[in-house]
Amino acid sequence: MINETDIKHLERCIELANHALRIGDEPFGSILVSASGDVLKEDHNRVSGGDHTQHPEFAIARWAAENMTPLERSQATVYTSGEHCPMCAAAHGWVGLGRIVYASSSSQLAGWLQEMGVPASRVRNLPIQEVIRDIEVDGPVPELAEQVRQLHLQLHKGK
Repeated sequence: MINETDIKHLERCIELANHALRIGDEPFGSILVSASGDVLKEDHNRVSGGDHTQHPEFAIARWAAENMTPLERSQATVYTSGEHCPMCAAAHGWVGLGRIVYASSSSQLAGWLQEMGVPASRVRNLPIQEVIRDIEVDGPVPELAEQVRQLHLQLHKGK
């Protein structure tokens, strides 16, 4: 169930996605929040250099593995502007992070890109639950998903 705190954190993810877009990258942003509500790590997409594994969710998983105990990881929440791709979902699962909350789904993104005439990704869009067992996932959030859609429209309108 999405609450006010979730919305606040998702809005920050959209700000990070907007920042990524402004600096020439794809519009994705994510944050890691501890069980006590502290924001531990923020990141945005960094794929413009050609390494398409530089997703914020993947970076957060690596950071969490290096800086948090297994218990802390299991009680933390990852918020993200867009649902994890299979690579990021697997990283999330492998390091034992807890709940995931996203503003827009991977199926929404695939539909938007198709409408814009953007070729489909080589990587299949899979719901997080098809990659990670026993994970609490909440999203999408319609009013925030529209904001994410607008960022992707900005990215692709000139292409």
